[in-house]
Amino acid sequence: MNLGFLGLQFSFGLQQGNMVPIYSWLGADEASLPILQLAGPMTGLLVQPLVGALSDRTASRWGRRTPYFLIGAVLCSLGLFLMPHSASLLMAASLLWLLDAGNNITMEPYRAYVSDRLNADQHEIGFLSQSAFTGLAQCLAFLSPSILVYWFGVDRNAVDAHNIPTITHISFLIGAVLSISTIVWSVLRVPELPIPAADLERIAAAPRSLGATLAEIWGAIRDMPQAMRQMAWMSLFQWYGFSIYWSYGALSIGRSVYDTTDKTSAAFRDAVLTTQQLGAFYNLIGFFAAFAMVPVARRLGAGRVHMVCLALCGLGLLYLPQIGPSMGEAPAWMVAMAMPELGRHLALMIPALGLGLGWASIMGNPYVILAGSVPPERTGVYMGIFNMMIVIPMLINGLTFGWIYRHLLGADSRNAIACAGGLLIAAAVTMLWVRVPERAA
Repeated sequence: MNLGFLGLQFSFGLQQGNMVPIYSWLGADEASLPILQLAGPMTGLLVQPLVGALSDRTASRWGRRTPYFLIGAVLCSLGLFLMPHSASLLMAASLLWLLDAGNNITMEPYRAYVSDRLNADQHEIGFLSQSAFTGLAQCLAFLSPSILVYWFGVDRNAVDAHNIPTITHISFLIGAVLSISTIVWSVLRVPELPIPAADLERIAAAPRSLGATLAEIWGAIRDMPQAMRQMAWMSLFQWYGFSIYWSYGALSIGRSVYDTTDKTSAAFRDAVLTTQQLGAFYNLIGFFAAFAMVPVARRLGAGRVHMVCLALCGLGLLYLPQIGPSMGEAPAWMVAMAMPELGRHLALMIPALGLGLGWASIMGNPYVILAGSVPPERTGVYMGIFNMMIVIPMLINGLTFGWIYRHLLGADSRNAIACAGGLLIAAAVTMLWVRVPERAA
């Protein structure tokens, strides 16, 4: 059921690992990176609540959620195919809007689909399995350029006329194929359950105008469950912090580990590969951690587990900028796994552990709390509204962090990553005030 999430999250992994390098290769200023990333939060803010509400009211011959899966998958595949051919910052930013629109059309109906198909006592394994597929997909996405270099012999320094490497072109092509094929596979193998007669009557009686849909969203916001309201501060700190990491992780490693700020240099391309390998490693940790969290979350509660994981993630980010240029030669097993850059910097595995635990928890535990808090018949709209609590912090980051980076952090990417670590710890503290409802506990 969750295999389609692998294709969807492979796309997100490619964005996280490559958009900042693509912008940098096309000549973007470091302080402008947050605003260039606004496509994700803006499309999420506009698309996901609307699509979530519409999917709750859809009763097509293909199902309630499936039409949105397929439309989003097609748009996502087009964006991935075209992105590496960007000839300018404007073209890359425009394609990112297309790509994120496709991802966001698919995302919340997919989460609601899991809640639709599973009983309440299966929500932990359902959403944490989805988190595991997120970790696996993003691990493969981050690692794909390194696999092309070390396993297939593609020249890491082969670039097109706009400094975009060949390995980036091939990775995005793989993502375009995966995005559509895995979602179609899930649709064919696990069709949606028939909509109950009572729900069909409710859907038929509900008004279908845009105004009615917006009124439904506003009504859901007004009636938002207490636990969902209490998670708002956690979402603010958590996603503002991760937005900083995604924008400045490669730049920070370029400075601290490779001692370079030249975006056209071979050293910076090595820094990008190392950052992608770090991303692959923390997502691999996330893949296994998501399954391991199921019994722990049932025993201790999703809220407590999430608090601990966020704190460890923040500590890992605080440590990341402290890593120096040389940590010794790669051990033989890492060379065999085609990751010598990461092997030369073993200390990077410490922040990777924190990031992996944090990311696995972020992709699963808040949704366990949410699914146990909201009325089942309004799952789609509440999943969309919860996504607003994800994208609004990203939007605030895009509008504010460029000034903070230039004027308060000395335009130093290492300081930006330390700031992100502090915000993740603040997010952990806010979980002390979240009261998890009995159903989610």
